Amino acid sequence: MANSDTIQVSSLPLPPMQYVNQYTDEIIRRGRAPKPPPPIQDTYHMFGNAFNTEESIIRPLESQGIKRLYPLHFDRRRELKKLNQSLLANFLDLLDLLVNCPDSPRRAEKVEDLSLLFIHIHHLFQKHLDKVMDILQQAIQNLPEPMEIDSKLMIETDLLMSHEKSENAENNSDPCYILDRIMCNIVDNMQ
Repeated sequence: MANSDTIQVSSLPLPPMQYVNQYTDEIIRRGRAPKPPPPIQDTYHMFGNAFNTEESIIRPLESQGIKRLYPLHFDRRRELKKLNQSLLANFLDLLDLLVNCPDSPRRAEKVEDLSLLFIHIHHLFQKHLDKVMDILQQAIQNLPEPMEIDSKLMIETDLLMSHEKSENAENNSDPCYILDRIMCNIVDNMQ
């Protein structure tokens, strides 16, 4: 029997037809269409968890009740490598446990360790995602304009077009492959 205190939480909106039926032309003309929900001010629930709008998007691990595995000041690349190596070692330990004694209570510990390592790796990626986005934006801005590209490095498309025409006509008497010819032209122009 189901408990009467149980709250059902759905992570999905209403099915589309139920939503669409609330916004027909006639209902809108009568002014009976539901108004949009007001903006969330303080706390909201998503996927069964409570969130506060004042909190940062990436919350510290400690505020989530997760033990931190790396120091506060660290080299991101070094810590990610260490976490990756720990993940591999724990996975191999779990495989060893499953092969030798599958009913061992240590199996749950290893699964918990793997989960903790995945959470830390995900947290480090998310924490530094904005830096990666800045680097990508800067790289895109530093790309040369199409006119600034050295014309010697551009591929001659007329060779490709002539090759397609010759393939269509089945008159390919030249044994040289067209991509080889293009590469030779590029190398010749670089010298």
